[in-house]
Amino acid sequence: MENEQVKTLIQAGFPDDDIQVSGDGSHFNAIVVSTKFAEMSTVKKQQAVYATVTAQITSGEIHALSIKAYTPKEWESAQRLAVR
Repeated sequence: MENEQVKTLIQAGFPDDDIQVSGDGSHFNAIVVSTKFAEMSTVKKQQAVYATVTAQITSGEIHALSIKAYTPKEWESAQRLAVR
């Protein structure tokens, strides 16, 4: 799979949110920034993202997906910390 294909799958579940995907064809990294994550635990956030690509993980099209899921406020904080 291509990065854009994975991004499209995730966007189906998070249509108005910021999604970045990088990877090498079977191992991917995703950053998802969504207001839907408010009040969710880290595990619940990841489960919500995994739900958008379950079929591709089950079929083996996606071998591994690393997810970083943030609310917009958390993403802003993470960006500030990354600059330091």
